[in-house]
Amino acid sequence: MDGAQDMGGVAGFGPVQPEPNEPVFHAEWERRVFALTMAMSRPGQWNIDMSRFARENRPKPDYLSKSYFQIWLAGIEKLMAERGLVAPEEIEAGKALLPRRDVPVLKADEVAAVLRRGGPSVRETTQPARFAVGDRVRMKTIDPPTHTRLPRYVRGHLGVIELLHGTHVFPDSNAMGKGEDPQWLYTVGFDGRELWGEDGDPALTVSVDAWDSYLEPA
Repeated sequence: MDGAQDMGGVAGFGPVQPEPNEPVFHAEWERRVFALTMAMSRPGQWNIDMSRFARENRPKPDYLSKSYFQIWLAGIEKLMAERGLVAPEEIEAGKALLPRRDVPVLKADEVAAVLRRGGPSVRETTQPARFAVGDRVRMKTIDPPTHTRLPRYVRGHLGVIELLHGTHVFPDSNAMGKGEDPQWLYTVGFDGRELWGEDGDPALTVSVDAWDSYLEPA
């Protein structure tokens, strides 16, 4: 979806300020939010794209007013509430108030294996790729109402196929629970001036990973 999270190429946010030796978590509550998100995906039966969409699908002022893990917390609250895993009064109180649900539990001794396994998205296919390295393609101009991985700043622009990554779960359909719809995934390179006009850096190249549905022949 075209929400506040799609900041690529958007002016007005100032320069990125890297934090030297940045820790994974800045506070204990952030660690707990990450743990909750991992643990609740088992009883909630949602996938990674549904989880991303729950974080992105927020009004712009709300999204931009939250820190990274505050957005994660808002997303997990939404997913749990939609499935009846938590009630509004429990969120308000910060503790369980209703009878315990009989749900699958991620146990402490299972965590390391779950994190190592991750969420692989590669799928087998017998369908040949539509494009090859060196092919010129144009990114489609789309306005999706739900989750997508196609940045706004490349839509409608010309690029060149740089790499083929095999077939992967298509996030747009997976986020809606409409199936994985595996598609070929490509890395597409764009010239800086193609994206930013004559004021763009002629030495700049931007690479974007894009699914087959996002591309059309140039």
